[in-house]
Amino acid sequence: MSIAAVVWDVDDTLFDYTTADRVGMRAHLAAEDLLAAYGTAEQALARWREVTHLHWARFAAGETTFEGQRRDRVRTFLDARLTDAEADAWFDRYITHYEAAWALFPDVLPVLDALAASHRHAVLSNSSLHVQDRKLRVLGVHDRFESILCAAELGVSKPEAGAFLAACEALDLPPHRVAYVGDHPEIDGRGAAEAGLLSVWIDRTGVHVTGVPPAGGHRIASLAELPSLLGSDTRFGAPSTIG
Repeated sequence: MSIAAVVWDVDDTLFDYTTADRVGMRAHLAAEDLLAAYGTAEQALARWREVTHLHWARFAAGETTFEGQRRDRVRTFLDARLTDAEADAWFDRYITHYEAAWALFPDVLPVLDALAASHRHAVLSNSSLHVQDRKLRVLGVHDRFESILCAAELGVSKPEAGAFLAACEALDLPPHRVAYVGDHPEIDGRGAAEAGLLSVWIDRTGVHVTGVPPAGGHRIASLAELPSLLGSDTRFGAPSTIG
């Protein structure tokens, strides 16, 4: 049976999170006069990403609230004892710079347009609905998706099969009729394949160039390759060149 729906990851798949995070944090630290405290901008950005992963994992495990992980990210990053109000204010100032850098990847709207008539669409993210629902609205693509599922509300995260199967259930489709597109070879690629979906791993940067797609999965360098891969009746896109 043919693929009837595409479920999408958001960050670094549809939305250029890495660039927005880098540009936003650099601007924020400059405004706060904090760049020099971390040696270089890249060291500061690496530390912020490390702290983000640490406290998001605590939130995903149910050890803190959504607001709590934000506050703890700030406290850990600054190595400072801040009140909730002080941490919230610092994070809100960062968010202003971060959101100013929000953008979709250039290949997103063309492929969504190309697949609009032939496939249904949904989102499955390891973030929270609070974050991703607003993000997709700001980026102008929220209405492209029938459902938006996030780990914080589901209670299960990728690469667990239950997360992918929940997305299939929301679409009322069996896994073998659903494709999942994401940027992480293990969390997205292998997780989707092991759950029985058609796994499509987008590797735009070639950072994982030595990696191989999971069994039954595919690796693409651009979303322009997706319509051809799905067998969509469209002239958009080109055959995959990397398997």
